[in-house]
Amino acid sequence: MTFEELGLSNQLQYAIDDLGFETPTPIQAQAFSVVRSGKDVVGIAQTGTGKTFAYMMPILRDLKYSKQQHPRILVLVPTRELVLQVVDEIEKLAKYINVRVLGVYGGANINTQKQAILQGQDIIVATPGRLYDLALSNALKLKSIQKLVIDEVDVMLDLGFRFQLMNIFDVIPERRQNILFSATMTEDVNDLIYDFFKYPEKISVAVSGTPLDNIEQVSYNVPNFFTKVNLLNHLLRDKEAFNKVLIFVSFKRTADMLFKHLEEVFGSETCVIHSNKTQNYRIRSIRQFDEGNNRILVATDVMARGLDFDEVSHVINFDTPDFPESYMHRIGRTGRAEKAGKTILFSTEKEQEGKEKIEALMDYEIPVLEIPEEIEISELLTEDERPREDQGISKNRTGLEYVPGPAFHEKSEKNSKTNQGGSYRREIAKKYKKPKTRGDKNYNKRNKKK
Repeated sequence: MTFEELGLSNQLQYAIDDLGFETPTPIQAQAFSVVRSGKDVVGIAQTGTGKTFAYMMPILRDLKYSKQQHPRILVLVPTRELVLQVVDEIEKLAKYINVRVLGVYGGANINTQKQAILQGQDIIVATPGRLYDLALSNALKLKSIQKLVIDEVDVMLDLGFRFQLMNIFDVIPERRQNILFSATMTEDVNDLIYDFFKYPEKISVAVSGTPLDNIEQVSYNVPNFFTKVNLLNHLLRDKEAFNKVLIFVSFKRTADMLFKHLEEVFGSETCVIHSNKTQNYRIRSIRQFDEGNNRILVATDVMARGLDFDEVSHVINFDTPDFPESYMHRIGRTGRAEKAGKTILFSTEKEQEGKEKIEALMDYEIPVLEIPEEIEISELLTEDERPREDQGISKNRTGLEYVPGPAFHEKSEKNSKTNQGGSYRREIAKKYKKPKTRGDKNYNKRNKKK
């Protein structure tokens, strides 16, 4: 099928031609007529299959020009980075359409966003928390919303946004079209659909555990963190092959440690994003990596989920994720738009169980490569890798300093309290001579005279 066969408007077709796309992805082809029908839609497709265009092409196809101030389309996404990306994608698609699009998210000046809303908007792309704040302050009127899109809903629920979503459902019109897109169908996602969707039509293009055919997967069994660093440095020295590399880690602490080591070797070629970084820092890192100014990006799962980077040559799983679905999301960052991609998985002995779960989900055994002979196998361990009794103990201290002892002071006698029950209360009452009946002033005066 071609884009012409979908029945795009001329303006949309011009934009698609400018982007150089020739044929729609399976999710785009299947979702187009269903979204246009006005039915509630649930789309399940792997990351990297063009979900943003899948829901925006039919929406823009039927969105009529209007001068009204209040938005008619609401798109909810889990992270600030995704807000910026979705707005960018919509602007590319709406290049020849007179449509107003605004992204709103936390961490930015809310007054600036309120002023932009007052200018009038057709489409709002938002994170749930900031959207609800704007609605509560009456700066954003949601009474004209016709279509609600919830993108990456599984991540949104993982991040604890269910409560905010419930509140948003309460303040938007009941008569609306609900459009939900997710990479996985979890129990939480299923409950959300059951509670709020009306006879939705389901579109499932690829099961969550199905590896994309155009992604080559390999793995290394590596003993520890510092050996992983040595192996990674060795691989990344081949700048021609590893020309745009996205490295995933499980924790912010690991991201900072790894970035520090990579920066020592590769300098300004490396950047990092995780939730502890400032908004401006994250946006700058994403832009520099996407534009090719930085060759290597270290990221945590949540920060990079759903981000669309062009021409990623390799995704390297520095940590093996605990949840196999996370692995699927990670590798979906490469091989996008049906182009070839490569992924590498590092696994320690403790991480073998996670690897087995990934292989069970995919029904595919990831080939294991031997660590090159020139790689130094480090015996140095991180704090997390040390035996439990050694964790938290600084090697600069003597063992004597770890002998537990009494607190540095004992309580003084007057501060030592014991539970004396009723007798204690009677002693207090006698001491302060509280009146038997507080409200009867005459009674109190008579007893005082006695």
